[in-house]
Formats: sequence, C-alpha cells, structure tokens
Amino acid sequence: MPKNHARKEALAFLKSHLGIKHDFAVALLNHRPVEERELLLSFVEDVYGLNTYAKAVAHLREHQNDPANKVLCENCGWTYGMMCPECGKGCGCETSCTGWRHAEMRASSADDDYDGYDDDECCAECGGSDRFYVDCVCDVDPYGCARGAGGVVRSGVPADPVR
Repeated sequence: MPKNHARKEALAFLKSHLGIKHDFAVALLNHRPVEERELLLSFVEDVYGLNTYAKAVAHLREHQNDPANKVLCENCGWTYGMMCPECGKGCGCETSCTGWRHAEMRASSADDDYDGYDDDECCAECGGSDRFYVDCVCDVDPYGCARGAGGVVRSGVPADPVR
C-alpha cells in the first residue's frame, strides 16, 4: 500500500504552524474548492477563535456574503469596500485620482513603493532627505541631499556635476 508522505507532512505542518487538532487539519486539507481552502487557511491563521472547521467555514461564508467583499471591477480587482468616493470610476483603474482611498491602496500594495512623494527628493545613493529627517551622508553636495550624480539638490542649488 503506497504511503502519501506529502499529505502527512502537510498535516504535520498545519498542526504545528496553526496549533490545530488533527481532525481540523484533515478537514482543511480536504476542503474544496482549492481557492476557498487558501482563504480558509489565511482566516485560521489570522482570526482568533477559529479553532474548529465549522467555525472557520462559517467565517468564510460570512466573508463571502458580505456586500463589501463583492468585486466592483473585474479589471483591477477592487471590491465595493475599497471604492473611492472621490473619482468617477471609483476603482483602481482610475490612476490619476489622488484621493485618500487610492493613496491608502497604493501604500498597502506590495508591488508599488509609492509613498506620496517624488523619489527625486531623496538621495539616490543613501536615501537621505530632509523630509524623513535623515540627513544625506554622501559628500556629493555640501548644501543638502543630492538627487544623484549631477542632479539638483532640494535647496535648489545645483550639485557639482564633476567629481
């Protein structure tokens, strides 16, 4: 009789990582569809008190039935709970909106490093800037933080292009 070592390892990982009982881990691994299983595992990991499969599935169904979690736009994936009240489209497809919701979503996005400020205000070498109260440690310009080789410093005095 063949042994399913991968399943045993997955069960052991779930039990040790999430601190759950064996029957709960088996039920999680058997849950279909797989997309729901991933969401279910994230709920068990993040939400306190989901210590049985029934509670976890009830929380999943509650999440799925919440109108704020319904998809607003298929292109960007924003939900009704993420809707921006300050722009025409109300979703992430509107890239020119500078409203608070768009700034909030950009800040929480892992693939976007936008912080609401222009990157050219920081030193390209050390990242120093008056805005962050971190002085430039490079000797590019004695008047302030440089914007890279030959750039214009924040104070408006051009950096020495020849070094």
